[in-house]
Amino acid sequence: MIDTLLSALADRHRRALLDALRRQPRAVGELAEELGVSQPTVSKHLRVLREAGLVRVTKRAQHRIYAVVPEALAELDGWLAPYRALWNDRLDALGEHLDRTARERAPDSAEPPTERERD
Repeated sequence: MIDTLLSALADRHRRALLDALRRQPRAVGELAEELGVSQPTVSKHLRVLREAGLVRVTKRAQHRIYAVVPEALAELDGWLAPYRALWNDRLDALGEHLDRTARERAPDSAEPPTERERD
């Protein structure tokens, strides 16, 4: 499923559609006008997003209204979580390194060492 989601999100037009739909559900015509692309182009991209499970469509009179499916994004978010943790760990290590370097350049500093420095 992740491959399908990533493939659907690879196109900038589809990401722009999701951004627009994140704010509120909309009809194809509204999306086309907002994004400055033709209705057939919007329909084509919405079909890909729908098939990937990222948007759903409901009928209101003559219009089809598209909305984001949060559960699909939650699945993607779950897949990305370990990568966010990796970056957070690295950024924490960088912050500690910069703090340590700043203290070493100012030896008269009275700041106590961090836990990593004591180990």
